[in-house]
Amino acid sequence: MARVTVEDCVLKIPNRFELVMVSAQRARNISAGAPMTVEKDNDKNPVVALREIAEETVDLDDLKEGLIKGLQRHVEMTDPDDEEFDLLAFPQGQPGGDGEEGEANDAIALKSNMYQDIEIAEPAGDKA
Repeated sequence: MARVTVEDCVLKIPNRFELVMVSAQRARNISAGAPMTVEKDNDKNPVVALREIAEETVDLDDLKEGLIKGLQRHVEMTDPDDEEFDLLAFPQGQPGGDGEEGEANDAIALKSNMYQDIEIAEPAGDKA
C-alpha cells in the first residue's frame, strides 16, 4: 500500500481509525462485485478503495451508512413493562373474577400458594 495513498486519504477522512473502517467497507464492496470508479492498475482491492477515497470518486456517506448497517447485529427489543407482564401472566376469563380486581385476587392467591409447606407421607415399608 503506497504511503502517498494513505496520506491523501487522511486529508479526506482525518480520523485514521474511521479511514480504516470506511476503506475496508469499500474493499468488501468491491470484492462483492461493486463497480470500481478508478482503474485497477494491477492493485489489490484495499489499495483501489484507498485510491477511490483519495480521489473522491465514491460517496463517503453511503460507505459509512453501509458500514453501520453491516455492523448492526440485532434490533434492541424493549423489555415488557410490569403491567404488560402481569396481563400476560394472568389472562382474562379465568376463574377468580372479572376485571382488574379479579386479576389482583388471582395474583395474591398464586403468591400465597407458591411456597406452601406440605407433608410427604412415608412409604409403607420404611417403618422402624
